[in-house]
Amino acid sequence: MNAEQLSRELAEEELKLLTRRQLFSKIGYGIGWLALSDLLASPTQAAGLPRFTMPNIAPKAKRVIFLFMAGAPSHLDLFDPKPVLVKNHLQEIPEEYVKGERFAFIKGKPLLLGSPYKYAQHGESGAWISELMPHTAKIADDITFVHSMNTEQFNHAPAQIFMNTGFQLPGRPSMGSWLTYGLGTENKDLPGFVVLISGQNNPDGGKCLWSSGFLPSIYQGVEFRTKGDPVMFVSNPEGIDAKVRRQALDTLKDLNEQNYEMVGDPEIATRINSFELAYRMQSSVPDLTDLKGESQATLDLYGVKQGESGFAKNCLLARRMVERGVRFVQLYHRGWDSHGTGEGDDLLHSLPARCKEVDQASAALVQDLKQRGLLEDTIVIWGGEFGRTPMNEGRGGSKFLGRDHHGKAFTIWMAGGGIKAGGSVGATDDLGYNITEDPVSVHDLHATLLHLLGIDHTKLTYRSQGRNFRLTDVYGQVQGKLLK
Repeated sequence: MNAEQLSRELAEEELKLLTRRQLFSKIGYGIGWLALSDLLASPTQAAGLPRFTMPNIAPKAKRVIFLFMAGAPSHLDLFDPKPVLVKNHLQEIPEEYVKGERFAFIKGKPLLLGSPYKYAQHGESGAWISELMPHTAKIADDITFVHSMNTEQFNHAPAQIFMNTGFQLPGRPSMGSWLTYGLGTENKDLPGFVVLISGQNNPDGGKCLWSSGFLPSIYQGVEFRTKGDPVMFVSNPEGIDAKVRRQALDTLKDLNEQNYEMVGDPEIATRINSFELAYRMQSSVPDLTDLKGESQATLDLYGVKQGESGFAKNCLLARRMVERGVRFVQLYHRGWDSHGTGEGDDLLHSLPARCKEVDQASAALVQDLKQRGLLEDTIVIWGGEFGRTPMNEGRGGSKFLGRDHHGKAFTIWMAGGGIKAGGSVGATDDLGYNITEDPVSVHDLHATLLHLLGIDHTKLTYRSQGRNFRLTDVYGQVQGKLLK
């Protein structure tokens, strides 16, 4: 028997042993590889983002910038004035408010805490804004306040995870991951989803806040750092030039392609795309993060100082990113916890410091996007994971003024991308404790964002562990009052 006959017989034996499931599995891998090869060759999807077949709604927005105030800013001291609360400062809260309630730290029957800050109306919209936010006051007619946000969670980590993924436990994809899965990216040389962090420490929810969950890992957020290389290992190590790097990547690609053909694991395809994107980022990222081309007027608008990193610089970077087609940019600024256990987390010292860190740059971002014609199709969101109680926490008899966690009602603001300008949605009672008008849940917020981006939130799904998942789970209503 010659070699050709032996090869033929072995092939026939393999075919006999091949089960129906294995057959379809192998066929699937082959088709998947062809699709992947086409994807890699496509200039519009070269970052390796398979596009969910959408949109089916006329989109008003193309991208999102979420300014996330990790730690939960006090709505009562910034955007939701309560004269009745001020009038009843240090009085016992009525029993009907707190009977059967569970708080993170408050014990016993607490005293009401009126805001120590003055409010004034601003713009043609007449929005009430605290003296702590003078720059935000200047954009009152460009933004809409949602005074009736509410959440199911009242501790930081689960509430932050819930706001970002629609579920309180780690493991689900974040908003940015869902959007890049649903819409792809507009720049083959940059990630579709970028994360920037400033302030005190990292967010309580950790890296799962920008995780891709059960989606392929190509959709996870890429954290840009404030020190060293913006992205870890984006620079070639000493002794490695671009030619050597390219040769190494070509060899790795060949090995990964062979491995994919054998096992068909989609994460291998993700790995190939990640390596290729990282190679392209070696030239695109330094250009993106170099602010030398920005005018002094722009730097002054944001409050960016030479050699300093922080929230102001991150806001300017966010504008540069959406200019270049990044789909979702999320800024986390930590330090908004206001329990009143000391000067580091009270209403008279810590809160004004946090406001000073973000107020100017947040407003500048909206102004800058507007003057460049980008605000009309870019959604900007400002807010945290929940609100603060209208009562003083007084933990351990502390004399510092502070508020506990409060999920029943809080305020965020939104601008651009089909959002009504100079508006207000929802209302709370005289103490800012309960919602009295147009409640907006986290799922409602997510449904509305997807709608503005041209996606029906009930149809953006991904099958995992035997069921179809979506960002809004089985909830969520588009909030028409927020839309133009």
